[in-house]
Amino acid sequence: MYDGNKIIPGLIVFLGLVTSPLWYNAVSGKMSYIPKPEKPADKKECVESKAFIRVNHKNLLEDWKESVVRKGVRIYTASNKKTYAMDLNRTCMGCHRDKTKFCDQCHNYAGVTNKCWDCHIYPKEVKEGRLK
Repeated sequence: MYDGNKIIPGLIVFLGLVTSPLWYNAVSGKMSYIPKPEKPADKKECVESKAFIRVNHKNLLEDWKESVVRKGVRIYTASNKKTYAMDLNRTCMGCHRDKTKFCDQCHNYAGVTNKCWDCHIYPKEVKEGRLK
């Protein structure tokens, strides 16, 4: 009644196909890859703590966009009471000068699209004269 000689090999093939991406990454060494974005040498602190920025930078930038564009508020007061201009090019890119060595490292690793450059001009491209 049971076709165990067909079901068992079928399950093994199915599990092999389903887990093949994991096996491929393990064999190719991609499983242990961790992005290492280039940090600015001359700056010691960000607008918020490293732990906060790692988790919430997208939300922070979206809040900045809403505040600047919709409300006209252009100054951000950080949790340490310091104030910063809500400006991607002057504040963020003032420290993280090369997006390919900083932003793109994590965004490519996570497979997410960086929408900042849909509206903003990447400063390095302006200097080099190669706008998209």
